[in-house]
Amino acid sequence: MILSTDPIADMLSRIRNAALGKKTAIILPYSKVKLTVLNVLAEAGWIRGAAVQGQTPKTIEVTLKYDDQGKSIIRSLRRVSKPGRRLYVGHSDLPIVSNNLGMAVISTPQGMMTNREARKRKLGGEVICEVF
Repeated sequence: MILSTDPIADMLSRIRNAALGKKTAIILPYSKVKLTVLNVLAEAGWIRGAAVQGQTPKTIEVTLKYDDQGKSIIRSLRRVSKPGRRLYVGHSDLPIVSNNLGMAVISTPQGMMTNREARKRKLGGEVICEVF
């Protein structure tokens, strides 16, 4: 088993690779932060859902989403804030991803949310990732 220094980046890479390979679902190691990010992506419609499985060790099953032609809904998925360089923004500096066709996941004091939701609530925070 390979230990990653950045589990969020590892999760995003696994999702990106599974989408390129046209997989319907993938299994990830469990963590609360991963599950929260995946729930934000599911609520925004980028993936079908994420479900916790098993007792020890817990895993997360992520079901990917495709359009009618069989192409992945997710075209681009990138980590913004990294362990070596954290990126924090105020509510007025929240990113606009691909002219508002994409979204960013923001970790705010009130929990993880999309950049649109954070802008509505006038909250800033750490930019976790961008999806388009």
